Amino acid sequence: MTTEPTARSLPRESLGDTHLRRLIVGQGLAAVVDALFLIWLTLFVLKLSEPGMTTGFVLVAVALPRAALLLPAGVLVDRVGPARIAAGAAWLRVAVLLALGALITLTSPSVATVALLAGLLGAADAAYFPAALALLPAVVPTEKLARVNALVQGAESGGDLVGPAVAAGVIAVVGFDATLGGIAALAALAAVALSLPIRAVRRGERAGPDEVDGERVSTARALGAGLRYAWREPVVRGMLAAIALINITVVGPVLVGGAVLADQRLGGAGSLGIVLSGFGAGSLAGSLVAGWRPPARRGWTVVGGVAAIGAGMAGLAAVTDVVAATAVVSLIGLGSAFLGVVVVATLQERVPERLLGRVLSLVVLATVAFDPFSYLLAGGLVPFGTTTLFLVCGGAVLACAGLVATSPAIRSLR
Repeated sequence: MTTEPTARSLPRESLGDTHLRRLIVGQGLAAVVDALFLIWLTLFVLKLSEPGMTTGFVLVAVALPRAALLLPAGVLVDRVGPARIAAGAAWLRVAVLLALGALITLTSPSVATVALLAGLLGAADAAYFPAALALLPAVVPTEKLARVNALVQGAESGGDLVGPAVAAGVIAVVGFDATLGGIAALAALAAVALSLPIRAVRRGERAGPDEVDGERVSTARALGAGLRYAWREPVVRGMLAAIALINITVVGPVLVGGAVLADQRLGGAGSLGIVLSGFGAGSLAGSLVAGWRPPARRGWTVVGGVAAIGAGMAGLAAVTDVVAATAVVSLIGLGSAFLGVVVVATLQERVPERLLGRVLSLVVLATVAFDPFSYLLAGGLVPFGTTTLFLVCGGAVLACAGLVATSPAIRSLR
């Protein structure tokens, strides 16, 4: 099956570099807001209650609506248009953050109330993520997609790298109320930047609902059409499978296995922070390299990126000091970020516009929905030792690279 050419309805060059800059700034600020707020929320809940299940409950309250609503949100993006959904979700974030700020300033909120508002932010994220990714091809010339994706993902990696230290430091100096106010101000700037190009984008943006005999089909049937497309297209199917497998075999093992590894071999649990900072630095470098020098042979780059992640995971089985562990984890971060830029840019270019929101919602789902399974996998393998854990997970990713390499559709990607 051949890929249907993507017909972008907007003459993107007419928007000019100003709109590109606004879009990059808006999405970059939104990524930084996410990183800062997650740390703020975790520390604030710890202040309200003892460490333990309560913190996990609030974080689940963010994650569940985000995962559950991603696929319906993809349908909404295709029907309403990514510009309006991205801007609307950005302003919903601002409203929720302001409401939360007023709540903690004027009252003594319960954990349940904080969790409810955090869940609204998760719902906003579900709409924002696929919309933001689908908006880029409507504004960015095809030849610049990789670079713009790299800048946005680089901002996200930078936020993950410095966000914990910045958020914790600011909270220590000015308190929770003022810190949340600053986060809300950044979110408002992001919303403004994302809203400014909306009128120009909407002039050419057409909602593309699935129709049968001139009537709009139900959300379930529209979602089914997106799922069938993703399954039938070998490039999309292969990339989604690789992303999901990497998420399952990397996230939990690095966090859970890394903590055990740090305690057993690296001199104590405190070294885990150093190792994880290596992942953030590698991710930032991978994003920037992918944008600075987009690969000429994307198919083999995807294979190489998956293989690099697998080799890094297997390599963790042999490390005995912090320097080596940090270097290996940096390789995993670099491969993950580089692969993410290439995969997203490829799908933005190849997927038909009327299905783009649904397919990109699947990409986000494959990235975030399998974390619980990853933690279960890590927990089940840790009793057999960290060497077994990392060799099994690294071997699975390397096997995935081999399977991806057998796909003619992916190998031939340029």
